[in-house]
Amino acid sequence: MKKVEKKSLIRVHVVGSSGSGKTTFSKILASKLNIPRIELDQIFWGPNWKQSSDEIFFERVQKAVSLEAWVLDGNYTRTMHITRKKVTAIVWLDYSYSRILVQAICRSFTNIINGKEIWPNTGNKETLRLTFFSKESILLWTITNLGKIKRKYEFLSTDPAHKHISFYRLRSPKEANNFLNGI
Repeated sequence: MKKVEKKSLIRVHVVGSSGSGKTTFSKILASKLNIPRIELDQIFWGPNWKQSSDEIFFERVQKAVSLEAWVLDGNYTRTMHITRKKVTAIVWLDYSYSRILVQAICRSFTNIINGKEIWPNTGNKETLRLTFFSKESILLWTITNLGKIKRKYEFLSTDPAHKHISFYRLRSPKEANNFLNGI
């Protein structure tokens, strides 16, 4: 892994499959850098799991990334036309399929047991039905999209159109911890 330079981490996008630990990692990174953290899911999801229209979502993303520095947490490929112009670094949490699945299941059970609202003022909570027994299940989404996400970020990491972006691919929690400790 290449040396982590603080100056290249002014506007960093943390990506990876659902369950990879993006939120935990981005909270720590934003705290270490003393810059705001933006969670794309929080911008996207409205009350009662209502999805934002692209028009509203893009406007919210544009406003959020207009700050001088930030850590952005989430995938949402359709916002790339906004975020890639500003991002200075991408950190991809590319853990093994089994680790991601275990982390996603543990996160869901914790959220269900705690009954805590996922994003403020939305009322959105994970439930057994929603998490495990629905075609909109986040676990089902994780299982069916992991390969697609890996291919997407493998391509982006080598795409000449993104050569201005520092790209860090972290393949284990140990690498993630080393990255954070190197800041």
